[in-house]
Amino acid sequence: MKTMDNLLENFSPETREKIRTLWDTLPEAERTAFEFLLRGDIPSNTTLLKLLVKLATTQLKMAFGDKKQVVILGPTNVGKSTLFNQLIQDSADRAEVSPLPGTTRQNKAADAGLFTIVDTPGADAVGETANQERQSAMEAARSADCIILVFDASQGIKQSELAIAQEVFQLQKPWVVALNKIDLVKRDLDRVIELASKNLGLKPDQIIPISAQSGQNISRVVMGIALVEPEMIAALGRGLPQFRRQLAWRTIISTATASAAVALVPLPVIDFIPLAGLQTMMTLSIARIYRFEISPARARELIATLGLGYLGRTLFYELSKMGGIPGWLLSVAIASSITVTMGYAAILWFESGVRVSTATLNQISRQITQKIIHSLKNIGKKKPGVETVQEELSSILEKLQPEQIIPKEHSPGEDSGEGRLK
Repeated sequence: MKTMDNLLENFSPETREKIRTLWDTLPEAERTAFEFLLRGDIPSNTTLLKLLVKLATTQLKMAFGDKKQVVILGPTNVGKSTLFNQLIQDSADRAEVSPLPGTTRQNKAADAGLFTIVDTPGADAVGETANQERQSAMEAARSADCIILVFDASQGIKQSELAIAQEVFQLQKPWVVALNKIDLVKRDLDRVIELASKNLGLKPDQIIPISAQSGQNISRVVMGIALVEPEMIAALGRGLPQFRRQLAWRTIISTATASAAVALVPLPVIDFIPLAGLQTMMTLSIARIYRFEISPARARELIATLGLGYLGRTLFYELSKMGGIPGWLLSVAIASSITVTMGYAAILWFESGVRVSTATLNQISRQITQKIIHSLKNIGKKKPGVETVQEELSSILEKLQPEQIIPKEHSPGEDSGEGRLK
């Protein structure tokens, strides 16, 4: 167990205990294979070790994490309370909304399932009373698990707004930036986002344009939280059931890009432990989003039952005979497409109890493999870096929403006539 103990030193005590619990559930054969993996090239390859630890940490957060507090922060009268009212569970907890600045005078927390949403006063206020309100808002931000930073699209980012943003960024907590009231700047939205991102020192795609009043793009805020803090995913899924499929898809994208990173590395038993481990964690994560409690053994049983490992090897063999496809690209495409297919099967299982046929899984994995190969082939024959592949793959899968690959006969709530998993 020496090599496993060394690996555990890279994690926090809480995460270490969870990994140990998961390790204890593994069959002896899988433990032996994993220890063999660790005794291979990894200990002498610091970069690779850090990569695998990072991937494992992300997957463990999604599978076992349970963060509890999201704080909405921003200047006065930018629509924080309106956004708050869009996310709460009970209408009795609604915050007072008014066009008058300073309507919200103190922090207001409300239940959203397994996590709490906190509305705060304006963080740009001046004056003695207003300064107390600002301090109250920043105190909430310092205790937050994730911060939604809201600005007004019609007002732009002034010096006071920039000061708030910089203070939030310095907290080193997960954050999402939302630009509210986009209905007021429809014609100039692209320019407004460009200027806001430049003033804040962010990329345009790091800013989410929303209309809290109409609810436009609120789902993107929820997805943004899941993206910056994987540990929030399970709590978001339980607290906001209307976003479960989108959250599950975010989990799938994260795991697929992790699988692609593993596929770029020439590891021993690559199709046995690393990918199966990532897919097991992904299945556990999706189960938690849908409020199911299953064991790691049950998750592995599902993966084995679907036969995706065999399907991936068969697909690799068939495509490799065609020629013209770089080995790295073939490995990445198949590893990520099989992971996406597994995630798709998990979504249907937890949504409706339907077990997808082998023929359908085969069809989906081939379709996604071909799409990934077509999209990534322009990178070149030379193997690219991990970050480049992950960014490109994430972009591909972001555009490929679940509805595009789920056949009509498998719509949620419908019985396809195929077997149901028990």
